[in-house]
Amino acid sequence: MVTEATSLEKQETRPSLWQRLLEWSGADATTGYAFVLPAFGWIALLVAMPFCIALAYSVSNAWIDTEWVWAEFLGFREGELTFLGLENFIELFGDSIFLQTLQNSIVFSTASVALKAILGLTLALLLNRTLRFNKVIRGALLLPFVVPTALSTLAWWWMFDSLYSVINWTLVHLNLAERGPAWLSDPYLAMLAVIIVNTWRGLPFFAITVLAGLVSIPNELYEAAETDGAAALRRFWHITLPLLRPVLAVVVLFSTIFTLAEFNIIFVLTRGGPENMTHLFSTLSYTYGLIGGQLGSGAAISLFLFPFMLVIVYFQLKLIRRDTTYD
Repeated sequence: MVTEATSLEKQETRPSLWQRLLEWSGADATTGYAFVLPAFGWIALLVAMPFCIALAYSVSNAWIDTEWVWAEFLGFREGELTFLGLENFIELFGDSIFLQTLQNSIVFSTASVALKAILGLTLALLLNRTLRFNKVIRGALLLPFVVPTALSTLAWWWMFDSLYSVINWTLVHLNLAERGPAWLSDPYLAMLAVIIVNTWRGLPFFAITVLAGLVSIPNELYEAAETDGAAALRRFWHITLPLLRPVLAVVVLFSTIFTLAEFNIIFVLTRGGPENMTHLFSTLSYTYGLIGGQLGSGAAISLFLFPFMLVIVYFQLKLIRRDTTYD
């Protein structure tokens, strides 16, 4: 009798399945997972799945039969795909266009990120001062982000065009040149043109982010340094720059990734020309993969920098964590 009574008491005190589900759904961790799950699903669908498909293409002889792309799904027939390993990546080193693209990407990303960092920091320092129409200027600074990339690049194409270039018209009428340069026909000037447009496009990201970092620096530090007789340059070097280092590291990291993946500006202005001098990995991958039908080579080009970017991101995040960790 005692055993039966004890078992009945345990059954009465044990929560039911419905009560356990209610307690589980009301937990903080469960609520957090419920909010994160939709974003995680979109990331898996839009980022992880295309990346895995591109990785599979890069180690195979995947191709597109452009004549029958709609008749047969992507032009693939049963038994045609073959695993090649790293053969697509190795063949890239024998491709002169790819080697030129590698050089272009280094020059383009280095020059663009350096210009955006210098000009963005300078602009943020100016906007951090008390000026008239400061709010209006800050709002106008976001215009390159508001205007669609293709539309704004078309405006730049008009300014660089050999017949209708407003830049050449200004140079000629100021007697700075007898004839305007062929911006988009000369290989080196074309690279300069795309660097200028990319810098203009990415400058607001640098300026606004650095300005947010400047606003967070306590004024007491500057007042104490000024009381000790520190000049403006010394205050910038010993207070502003060290405290902005984590912000600058994050901005440079993201800007480098975005710059290396630039496609719209190059495609609208030059399409990789002239003489392949403005091709980047994104445009060359598009040319090989979708226009040329060589999906394997195109995927290999697009993933070529992925291991190097992983190493850069790892050390950059390690540096950021070291700078933001205080004893």
